[in-house]
Amino acid sequence: MENLSRVELEALLQRVFLPSPEEGAVLVLVDLPDEAVPDTPTWQGLRQLAAGWVASLEGGRFQARIFGIRNARRNNADLPEVAWLLDPRRMPGSAGELDPEATRPLWDLLASRPLVLAPTRFSATAPLKRLAARIGFRGATLPGFTEAMVPALRLDLEEVHRRVERLARLLDEATEARLHFLVDGREASDLRLDLRFRKAHRSSGLLREPGQVGNLPSGEAYIVPYEGEEEPSRSEGVLPVELDGEVVRYRVEGNRAVSVEGDGPVASRERDALSREPACGNLAELGLGVLAEMGIEPIGKVLLDEKLGLHVAFGRSDHFGGQVGPRDFRNPEAVVHIDRVYLPSLQPRIQVPVVDLVLANGDTLPLMRDGRYVT
Repeated sequence: MENLSRVELEALLQRVFLPSPEEGAVLVLVDLPDEAVPDTPTWQGLRQLAAGWVASLEGGRFQARIFGIRNARRNNADLPEVAWLLDPRRMPGSAGELDPEATRPLWDLLASRPLVLAPTRFSATAPLKRLAARIGFRGATLPGFTEAMVPALRLDLEEVHRRVERLARLLDEATEARLHFLVDGREASDLRLDLRFRKAHRSSGLLREPGQVGNLPSGEAYIVPYEGEEEPSRSEGVLPVELDGEVVRYRVEGNRAVSVEGDGPVASRERDALSREPACGNLAELGLGVLAEMGIEPIGKVLLDEKLGLHVAFGRSDHFGGQVGPRDFRNPEAVVHIDRVYLPSLQPRIQVPVVDLVLANGDTLPLMRDGRYVT
């Protein structure tokens, strides 16, 4: 199993968090299978990677401890309130193996450690962002991390940051994004995203201020399209997405998918899902990844693949400064933030020949052509 060496781990923590000499305590947080969500080989491998990090750091610059929580059932759901201290050399197979009387309050653990790594199956980014803002720790989330992502942790984060910052500044200057799609090289559709009243976020892997939480691997600038809280959103058009080989078309009005077009079983499934949970149709993010330019290849995992290029997300946006959160979903179990990544290997039937930004002065700035940045 490929993993980071102790020297690489210490260098990564130093680059990411820039800790003071007194900041050596690291909390490594993993989620555990239970009776509702059974284990998988990939999940087990993730926990073993995390345990290896803790064991490798022993006796060095950082003092790492690994804690387990019962899994939250879904991505970006609220975390359980308690955690168990785990032995990295004898990791449990499920939460059911642990003594319910031996838990510790998760809030207290987060408050007592300035640096947090969260390699979990279900993304903990949204809840940890909210907790960090209140408590003040710095955290890196690694949802669904696998050993195939290890090379991305070895990148020059200062260069990643430079590229992300350039794109974020362009998003800050824009009032609109215009995306032109082709399906199977011919059938065209367009999507207009309203970027007014919003500021871009930088996810470059540099998490150096108290209260900051972000993903590792990192490498994207992203922005929440305007969701219409003061006046109607101008986001509109058709967003095609290839799912299981079928192209599904989401018709967007006012920054929401209002219908799903398509005759196949996937389109039918997506129509039913949108009918049950209209909040799942919220356009929650326009993301611009940079890692493909730096030689990283897609692996079929969103955590990494979204950092490679263009992506658009549906669902929850409050953890990015948007307006849609768990309260907007009818069923707490349905809260999602789901990215659709536009890379040829992931959506081969869909091409994005043109992405432009419209600036406040009305000028149109070419941003991408055929998946490559031109600005």
